[in-house]
Amino acid sequence: MFSTENVGLLVLLVLGLWARSNLVASSAAILLAIRFTRMTFLFPLLEKRGVELGLLFLTLAMLVPFAMGQVQIRSILHTLWSVPGILAVVGGAVATNLNGRGLSMLATHNELMVSLIVGSILGIVIWGGIPVGPLMAAGVTYVLLEFFKWGWHWWR
Repeated sequence: MFSTENVGLLVLLVLGLWARSNLVASSAAILLAIRFTRMTFLFPLLEKRGVELGLLFLTLAMLVPFAMGQVQIRSILHTLWSVPGILAVVGGAVATNLNGRGLSMLATHNELMVSLIVGSILGIVIWGGIPVGPLMAAGVTYVLLEFFKWGWHWWR
């Protein structure tokens, strides 16, 4: 009952509830339910395909305005060639690159996930942020680690 895994998930559940982060609280509760019902065969599936499934639903939500006809081709073309549109293209390219690097970092250092979640909770509580996912947090962490490595070598 009080294994390290259960206690960690319970802490994340409480932190998620305290920070009013439905995503963190729900995720921890679902994982606890899977553990308690002994359906742990789902863990490798969630680990392998969970990010893809989450990104699928995130992308679906982002594309709904297109499907509903709320965005016209003309406005897309006009925006695409504006300064904000060009910056959005650059921002999207940089963000996806960082997300990929963050995902690679998490694959080799999955122990950082709890720290990313705690950081996301602090961002919610302190700055009223919105936790859009651990991939962006991992990408920012990657940049900070690279900067720290560069700075560390520079000061030596």
